[in-house]
Parts: sequence; structure tokens; C-alpha cells
Amino acid sequence: MSSPVRGAALPHPRAEGIGLVRFNTLPREDALATLLSCCGSRRWAERVAAHRPYPDPESLLAAADEASYDLTTAELDEALAEESLSPQPLVGARGPGTLAAHTALRAAHAEYERRFRHVFVICLDGYRDEELLDQVLSGIRTRLGNEPDEERAVAADELRRLTRGRLARLTTSGP
Repeated sequence: MSSPVRGAALPHPRAEGIGLVRFNTLPREDALATLLSCCGSRRWAERVAAHRPYPDPESLLAAADEASYDLTTAELDEALAEESLSPQPLVGARGPGTLAAHTALRAAHAEYERRFRHVFVICLDGYRDEELLDQVLSGIRTRLGNEPDEERAVAADELRRLTRGRLARLTTSGP
């Protein structure tokens, strides 16, 4: 199951469900806006849009991965800056200890941003709603122990995985 999680909290609306055929035929500016809703790097979006039409979703995902691996430091900063936290609780987080866990999560996010100068991103695709809070807490605690260069690489990979999931949902729903 794919979670609607952006970064480590609920997302703002995404362009979802337009299908590959429609994506391939969007006007350039609309395609860029759609791609920027998946990854906030302008150069990444331009590279992916420039190779349309894609024959199948796998080709689009491969092009997106290639463009993700080529992000410069400034482009990764731009993309990470577009990932933001929502003050809403994680889906499925209920029951005893939830308030304390969310308090701990807010503190961990603040420490993470102070230490690494960008928002914590984690791809939670494949986890059930009731697992999300534990996964985020575990992930952020573990990653706070990383050195800045190591964490930047981990964050870039998590952002790439988030982007892949967003693109897959974008192209598999709809016409």
C-alpha cells in the first residue's frame, strides 16, 4: 500500500491520477508543474519533461531516477526545501502513547533540521498506516546519528524513492 505521506507528515495535494498518456501530452508548463509536485528541483523537472513522450511508466521512472542521481548540491537543496512538514498527525497514529510519540517526533524533527539544515524526508510506501509513526520515529532517531555527508546521501535516496512513488501514482491512475 502506498501511504499519502510527504516527508514525515501528511502531504499537501499532489497531482495524482492523470495517467501516462495524458502526462505525455500536457503542455510543457503543465508538465513541469506536475513534475514539480513530485520533486521540487526545477532542473530535474525540466530534464524529465524534455524526454517525453515515455512509452511506458517504467521508462518514465528510469528517466526520473537518472535525473535524481544527477542533482547538484544546490538542486538537492531546492528539492528538499519543497518538502515540508504538516502539523497534522500521521495517519493511523492512535492509542495510548500517541501524544507523547508526536511530541517526541516534533522534537526530533526540530533537532534534525537544526543539525542538517533541511527537513527530514522518508519514504513510507509499503507500510501500513498503523506502522507509520514507528517507522518515522525509528528512522529519524537512527539518522540523527549520521554524519552530515552521510545523511545528505540518505536524504537524497529517500527523496528519490518519494519521487518514484509520486510518479508511479501519477501515471498508473487515470487514462
